[in-house]
Amino acid sequence: MNRSNKFAWTWSIKEQFLEEYVSLHLAPWPEIMEEHSKAGIRNYSIFQNGTQFFYCFECDDVEAAFAYIAQSEACNRWNAITSKMVQGSFDFQEAEPISPMREVFYLA
Repeated sequence: MNRSNKFAWTWSIKEQFLEEYVSLHLAPWPEIMEEHSKAGIRNYSIFQNGTQFFYCFECDDVEAAFAYIAQSEACNRWNAITSKMVQGSFDFQEAEPISPMREVFYLA
C-alpha cells in the first residue's frame, strides 16, 4: 500500500481552556506560521470535535521538523502557553505528547 507523507494525531483539551485554545488557533502568531513552514510542515489542518482535536499535516522529514520546532524561541513561547491546556503530557522529550496515528488508507 502507498503511504502519504501525512502525519496525524489527536489531543484532548481541558474544558476550562477550550475557548482560549480555539481563539489562539483562529488567530495564530505570524512567527508560529513562519517557523512551521521553515520546518518543512505544510498543508497543516486542525479539526475540532468538542474537546478533541485532530491534527494533520504533510512533511517530508517529521523528525527534522520537530527538531527545528524544538529549537524555535517563538514555538517554545507558544508551547509554554498551550501546554497547560492539553490533557496529558506535553514533554517533547517523551514519546508523548504526540502519538502518531497509523495511516490505514490513502488515495493520491
